[in-house]
Amino acid sequence: MIERIWSGRSALYVLLLPLSLLYGLISNLLRLSYVWGWRKAWRAPVPVVVVGNLTAGGNGKTPVVIWLVQALQKQGLRVGVVSRGYGGKAACYPLVLDAETSTAEAGDEPVLIYQRTGAAVAVSPSRREAVEALLAAGPIDIIVTDDGLQHYALARDIEIVVVDGERRFGNGWWLPAGPMRERTGRLKSVSAVINNGGVPQPGELAMQLVPGKAINLSSGAERDAVTLNNVIAMAGIGHPPRFFNTLHNLGISPVKEIAFADHQNYSAEELGALVESGQTLLMTEKDAVKARAFACPDWWYLPVDAVVQDADALLARILALSNG
Repeated sequence: MIERIWSGRSALYVLLLPLSLLYGLISNLLRLSYVWGWRKAWRAPVPVVVVGNLTAGGNGKTPVVIWLVQALQKQGLRVGVVSRGYGGKAACYPLVLDAETSTAEAGDEPVLIYQRTGAAVAVSPSRREAVEALLAAGPIDIIVTDDGLQHYALARDIEIVVVDGERRFGNGWWLPAGPMRERTGRLKSVSAVINNGGVPQPGELAMQLVPGKAINLSSGAERDAVTLNNVIAMAGIGHPPRFFNTLHNLGISPVKEIAFADHQNYSAEELGALVESGQTLLMTEKDAVKARAFACPDWWYLPVDAVVQDADALLARILALSNG
């Protein structure tokens, strides 16, 4: 239902407009309080790059964070990543991740970023506290924030917005009548707009999510996903149809497609009940970080990598900050 409302296919959004107008008023006042100097943002002693969204969930932000971190690491930079850690609940904050940190503590996306990049990662409701924790733990050349475009308490040097190239901005309204955290005019002030999977508008960088080989959660074995038999596909991400469409494009026709809520936690019993004898469970990498501890031998995940075209100028601008 919410997808129909946000996409403009349902007039029920009208009922939510009063709440949306209130949301817009509060979010605009919050931003302007920093723009006009009523509140002062904290500036880290190292450059800060924000990767965020104008809309709620499912735009491909985390793959872009991983792409950016890996690109900067290839240039010899020591990258730190900070996140709110949505979906996790740590005993105390800030929490600096290590190999034993669970998704229940840190959330799925920070654990995924840590495992994929090996970068220093910290989570906290206060991005400043997360940055300070990373700087206290070891040398850091640059900070990348996973989300946080609207977290104006942390000053930033570069802002990157990831846009779903197919859904764009839906009906254009603020939450909850629409998907917008901020209106599209905000794009005029950001450093770069990355268009995920659609036709880029003038000035936007084109991006595609490219799937790799399927990886077994238990053994780590790799194989072409199309060779998996009797696939039950599941996705607990912001926009599950994107994952299912990826499978279709690979030539996979799942027996069943099961969508879960974004950031949903799983149990062995819950996921085990999805498959019968002779069937294979295939999930996203974001789901896999939550299920690996209790995975069965016939559970696989499909990693994807962001490929951003014509990004040399953006990367050069970021590198110049770290060299300055």
